[in-house]
Amino acid sequence: MKLETFEYVDGDWSVDLDDLAALDSPNTLGLVFADNQLDNIEAALAYLQEGFPQTTFIGGSTSGEILGAEVKDESIAVCLIQLNKSQFKVVTAQVDDYADATAIGEFLGAQLKSFETPKLPMKGLFVLSDGLNVNGTHLVNGLKAGSQQAVITGGLMGDGPRFGQTFVLANGSWASKQVTAVGFYGSQLSMSNGSKGGWDVFGPERLVTRSTDNVVYEFDGSPALDLYKTYLGELASGLPGTALLFPISMIGEDGERLVRTIVQVDEAENALIFAGDVPQGARVQLMKANFDRLIDGAYSAAELVDWSDVSTSQPTLSIAISCVGRRLILKGRVEEEVEATLDALPENTHQIGFYSYGEISPTGSGVCSLHNQTMTLTTIRED
Repeated sequence: MKLETFEYVDGDWSVDLDDLAALDSPNTLGLVFADNQLDNIEAALAYLQEGFPQTTFIGGSTSGEILGAEVKDESIAVCLIQLNKSQFKVVTAQVDDYADATAIGEFLGAQLKSFETPKLPMKGLFVLSDGLNVNGTHLVNGLKAGSQQAVITGGLMGDGPRFGQTFVLANGSWASKQVTAVGFYGSQLSMSNGSKGGWDVFGPERLVTRSTDNVVYEFDGSPALDLYKTYLGELASGLPGTALLFPISMIGEDGERLVRTIVQVDEAENALIFAGDVPQGARVQLMKANFDRLIDGAYSAAELVDWSDVSTSQPTLSIAISCVGRRLILKGRVEEEVEATLDALPENTHQIGFYSYGEISPTGSGVCSLHNQTMTLTTIRED
């Protein structure tokens, strides 16, 4: 596997694209994470595709671009991945062509599973989704059903703290209401993952007494939005953006916790709209940030990958997906968490990623789920 990372900042590419022409091939995948506020973004992406006509590019909009140990805005982060001993396949779906997100996931998963052969086993699936028009929980459930794949990772694309419109890059199109997924195949390819949070819970546990999918109407029989505003105090005027500072922890029957972030509020219904499902009957607690624990959580996510003892003669790719809420909390310290992931990974690691509206990764029990407010890593390597 050959890897090259570079970026587009202040109207210029950090490398001469012609110097990387040898990486262009039918077995090269390009990851592209970009700020959709760039005035000339589509022209820059077209120029990139022209420079690598055989490469398949996927990606999308962010709440911050990660490249190496740096986090930027108003940039485009790119990674070229040329596989030598393995293969990949990309499938894309348009949101409006399907009844719901579960159906999208089932289609993508089944299509990618169909490419598997005894000589080219499917090692993992990586998905990038519109961050505002897709229920992430349902998408993950569909992917699991369609692919029967244990290693499913990815994320929901972002739009800074604006929550206006998110974009996915697929089939040469930079557009909303798209979901794209890539399957990786081959016995000599290894994929691993890690995901950790670092938030502290506070206040009493509460029961979700009325909800539908990702919309919560009542906690303990009281209007959900009213209760949440009480906790936020003067910060309530900044909803839904300020909700990123106070996610909720959802406690499963097995005691495992999933974090959920509010992405919209419904004033008329006094309801909270989350990035993923919050089932009726669930027990939840509010959460708040601890700076050091957030950074420690990022390091722990990388430790879960557990590739610290591999040879550094071959490169490792780390795709880091962290939540926009973590970035808003960390502010000027945000690069500390991407530095922490690199510190725990093999020396010859190339890192790219983005700040998201939701992270997709297996939990500690091995079951893939939608997460919020986590640092999630996907690592890829050819032996």
